[in-house]
Amino acid sequence: MTFSSNQNSRRKFIKSTALAGTAMSLVSPSMLFGETKAEKIRLAFIGTGERGRGQLSVALYRDDVEITALADPHAEVLNKAAKMVEERQGNKPALYGNGDYDYKKLLERDDVDAVYIATPWVWHVPMGVDAMRAGKAVAMEVSGATDLQECWDLVNVQEETGTPFMFMENVNYRRDVMAVMNMVREGLFGEMIHLEGGYQHDLRGVKFNDGKSPYGQGVKFGDEGYSESKWRTNHSVHRNAELYPTHGLGPVATTVNVNRGNRFEYLTSMATKSRGLHEYIVNHPNGGKDHPNAKVNFRLGDVVTTLIKTANGETITLNHDTNLPRPYSLGFRYQGTKGLWMDINDSLYVEGVSEPHRWTDDKEFMEQYDHPLWKKYGKQAATAGHGGMDFFVMHAFIEAWKRKAPMPLDVYDAASWMAVTCLSEESISKGSEPVQFPDFTRGKWINRKPIFAFDDSY
Repeated sequence: MTFSSNQNSRRKFIKSTALAGTAMSLVSPSMLFGETKAEKIRLAFIGTGERGRGQLSVALYRDDVEITALADPHAEVLNKAAKMVEERQGNKPALYGNGDYDYKKLLERDDVDAVYIATPWVWHVPMGVDAMRAGKAVAMEVSGATDLQECWDLVNVQEETGTPFMFMENVNYRRDVMAVMNMVREGLFGEMIHLEGGYQHDLRGVKFNDGKSPYGQGVKFGDEGYSESKWRTNHSVHRNAELYPTHGLGPVATTVNVNRGNRFEYLTSMATKSRGLHEYIVNHPNGGKDHPNAKVNFRLGDVVTTLIKTANGETITLNHDTNLPRPYSLGFRYQGTKGLWMDINDSLYVEGVSEPHRWTDDKEFMEQYDHPLWKKYGKQAATAGHGGMDFFVMHAFIEAWKRKAPMPLDVYDAASWMAVTCLSEESISKGSEPVQFPDFTRGKWINRKPIFAFDDSY
C-alpha cells in the first residue's frame, strides 16, 4: 500500500533517522574484546533428535568448528548424527548412547570445549548445570522452566564457575525483528510503551503422530509416540501455563533492555478452556471418540494469555496458542509514543510520516533498517534452518566463545524468560493473581549495559 501524498516525507524521515545513528548503541562487542582469540571450537552435541541434528548441520558447515562427540540414548538418531559428522569431517565422533546419563562421560573428555544441549525440556537445566561444572561452555536450547529452582540453579552455577553460557533463542535473530529493533533504537516509534509476542503455532501434528514419523499421521503420544510427541505432549496433559514463552518474549525483552537497565517485575496469566487436542483426536482418521487417548484430560488451555509489567513501565503481552487450527504467527507488536509495527500484517504506522489512520507497508523500512548482521551474513545463512535464524544464533555463540566475550543472550536472560512458565502456572492456579518475578541478577540489572547485536560481529 502506498500513499503518494506522504511518500517524500516518509523517505526523508527514513533517511534522516538512519543518518542520525543509534543513540542507544552503548557497547560494541568488537570494541570491548578486540580480535578473535581462538581459531576453532571443539563442540559436542547432547541430544541428536530433529532439533539437535538441525543445528549440527549448521555447525558442520563452519570451518571453525570440530565436532568431537555426540550423546543420545536413542541409537537411531545418534547414528544418523554420527553419519552426518563422518560425511562432513571424515572422522567418526565419540558416541555416548548407553542410557540417559551417558552424557556425563562425554563431559569428562578433554577434547570438548563446549556442548550444545538439544534434549527434551526437562533435561536442559540438569545437563547445563553438569556441563558448566565440568568446565564446558554451554549452548542451551530454549524451553520453559519446571520450577523457579531450576532457574536459580542455572544462575548460581554459572556465577560460581564463570563458564560461558548462552541461551539459544533463534527468533532474536529473525530478520524483520532485528530491523525493528534498529527502528526502536533509532527512535522511529518514540519511547516504547507496549510490546507483544507469542507462540501461535498449530502443533497438533507435532504433539501427536503414528509412533514412526515425527509429524502427524496419527494420534499417539507418550510411550507410543515418536520424537517430540514422546515427551512434549505430556506437558499439555499435566500443566496449564505459558509453556513456551521465549520465542515471543526474547526479542521484545532485548529491545527494551531487560536485565540491562530494565527488568520484569510481575505477571498475570489467564487460560481458556481446553478443547483443541481432544477434538483433534476424536476427528482424526486414526483416532475417534473410542480411541484411548480421547479419554485423556488435557490441562493446557487452548489459548494462554500472559501480561508482564517491567520496571521501566512497559507492558508485554504473550500469547500461547498451539492446540487449535491456525496459521503460524508469533504476533509481534512494538508500540511507542510515535507509532508501532505489527508483524501480522507486515505494516507499521509512524505519526507524521504515515497517512493518518492508515497502515504503511513495512517493506521500505525493512530495507532501510536491515540489521548489519543480515547484510553481512544473509547469503551465508540462507540454507540454515528457520529462515536463516539458526545460523545467527550458532554464529553468536561460537564467536563470543572464540573472543572470550560475554554471551549476547546470557544466563540471566535464560532464567528470567524460562521463569515465565512456572510463574504463569502459579498465576492461573490462583485465579490470575499477579505473581512477582525474582531478580535473577541480584540487582546487577540496574547498571548492566545492553550488548545485544549492536554491530555485525555477532
